[in-house]
Amino acid sequence: MTKTLIAALALTCLSTFAQAQSCTAQAGDRKLNGAAKTSFLTKCEKDAGATCDKAAADKKLFGAAKTSFTKKCVTDAVGT
Repeated sequence: MTKTLIAALALTCLSTFAQAQSCTAQAGDRKLNGAAKTSFLTKCEKDAGATCDKAAADKKLFGAAKTSFTKKCVTDAVGT
């Protein structure tokens, strides 16, 4: 049951950020390099963390489910 819940939450997070470009893609589109890229990605990751924490709170997640959801959500938002 827990694995199913976590999988469903991960899909919800993925769909939340699927419409928006990842931070890495945005940095590439803006042709950022060096310190500017690092600064942009740091801010973007921080913003994504806040958004994902809020989404986890809205879904009333706690403990391992919240941690898993937030980690996956931030990873999806930041990109590779």
